Amino acid sequence: MATLGAVLIRPDSLDIIVSIVRPSDFYRKTHALIFEAMLYLNNQSREVDVLTLTDYFESRKLLNGIGGISFLTSLSTHVPISANVEHYANIVKENSLRRQLIQISYENIEDSYNASVSLGTVLEDAERRIFQVAESKQSVSFQSAGDVVNDTFSLIEDRYQRKDHYTGIPTGIRELDNMLSGFQDSEFIVLGARPSVGKTALAVTMATNIAIHKTIPVGFFTLEMSAVALIQRFISSEGRVSSQKLRNGMMNMGDFKAVTAAASRIYDAPLWISDSPGMKLLDLRAQARRMCSKHAVRVIFIDYISLIGTEDSNIPRHEQIAETSRSLKALARELAIPVIVLSQLTRDTEGKRPVLANIRESGAIEQDADVVLFLHRERESFKDWQDSGNEVIETELIVAKQRNGPVGTIRIAFIPKYARFEELLAKEA
Repeated sequence: MATLGAVLIRPDSLDIIVSIVRPSDFYRKTHALIFEAMLYLNNQSREVDVLTLTDYFESRKLLNGIGGISFLTSLSTHVPISANVEHYANIVKENSLRRQLIQISYENIEDSYNASVSLGTVLEDAERRIFQVAESKQSVSFQSAGDVVNDTFSLIEDRYQRKDHYTGIPTGIRELDNMLSGFQDSEFIVLGARPSVGKTALAVTMATNIAIHKTIPVGFFTLEMSAVALIQRFISSEGRVSSQKLRNGMMNMGDFKAVTAAASRIYDAPLWISDSPGMKLLDLRAQARRMCSKHAVRVIFIDYISLIGTEDSNIPRHEQIAETSRSLKALARELAIPVIVLSQLTRDTEGKRPVLANIRESGAIEQDADVVLFLHRERESFKDWQDSGNEVIETELIVAKQRNGPVGTIRIAFIPKYARFEELLAKEA
């Protein structure tokens, strides 16, 4: 009542309150209806006072249901000091969260007693509910340019002292790192290509360089293959042993020694893998947070976006992908790390270089991405490679979008035998 009454005394305090609470946070339905009315009037650029609220409820035949004019008038009498409105709103929010936690606890207890539900499902649902409450606790805020300048200058000064060419996380592909200055914190990065062009291979190559050779903690979500299949790719790429030999076991002693050495390096690397099939967006976000908090993960790869499930599967597919894209971009900012997401491209890219509009299923990915990378090569080149006996296929790595830097095309070498990418010049040398 003090929160609502403060708005009647100081209408501008509504801007403070709305960044903290929502109508559903009020315990009494009457209070929720009044707050909804205040928000409606404010959105219509109308004054919020007893008279306008009375008119609002009378027109909807709800005035008697909320207690009449006398109740609206009494709200302002419950305000000790209107300047403390933020404190009052925080009390409302805190008690709302406590009620939600109580309700969640009852649901978790009920699920725990239900023997027909697997323990894994019970734990997953419990975690999801808790994270939903934790996310709703975040409030909208702003800061002065002076505060931001201090933080920014400290970052620039640190770079000046270190004299490091790459300000972000180096991928191991020199030309790409020169163009991007490495993968930057808080950026949402999309890597797109048609099937079998090498999206996963490039992600594995980058993750190998980052986790094994730079010892920077990496999180890798593989929704398309198992963790064992993914590690086989890492071993093939790092050990330079044919993936076919790993599958059929036809290795010589030299191959087996290379596999053993690669497996040892990967074993010691700060690499964390999640391979849950059909993973929901909320679960992915929860696991990403745990990776960062428990293992100090500095970069996350997701293979790939179309396989991430949403809570509401009834909404159109492009809306599901748009929701996922927005959420992953928000995750990158929340965790302050680069998030690299793999994406398919539309069929009409066959035989021509891809453009931003070719990202499959949703234009939201194109809009949300801070950096968009495409892999491209002509289909004929794979047959040419087989016929010629060459070890590499020249492939274009296209920086199609970079919000804070240049775009362009880099030529790199794909080695199909190891499903690995390397710098073309380094290979030719």
